[in-house]
Amino acid sequence: MADRIASDHPSVQTVRATCAETATGVRLEIPAGDRDAFQADEIVRFVLDGEELFGRVERALTGDDLSVPGIYETPDLARDPSGATDRLLEWTDDHGVVVGGSVLIDVIEPEFLYGLREPGETIYYDAREPPSDSLSDIAAELEDR
Repeated sequence: MADRIASDHPSVQTVRATCAETATGVRLEIPAGDRDAFQADEIVRFVLDGEELFGRVERALTGDDLSVPGIYETPDLARDPSGATDRLLEWTDDHGVVVGGSVLIDVIEPEFLYGLREPGETIYYDAREPPSDSLSDIAAELEDR
């Protein structure tokens, strides 16, 4: 069983992101000063209201900022979201996050597991270690076939 960890635990780094509007919904903009907590251009896990989903952290076209353009049900949908339901848009609507508003991203396990929450809210996450590199490599090879 995974350990439970609170969003305000000293081992959890919290990054304040900004909700920005896009042509198809919203994205989270991560300031350049916090980019070392994320691995750009990789699919990672995001916890939204206790549900583990998947998203890609992307580099901005200009500057050093990063963004999360959407969060989806599966890693494949995060890679190719055409026609998929963006759960980030649902989450921001459900939580009343407005364009220009803040969202807190908790770094539960760097480059693997992140959580979203509203400012001032405390959440408990199931913390677990990422799979070993060899298992990750095998999974990536299987997904590419």
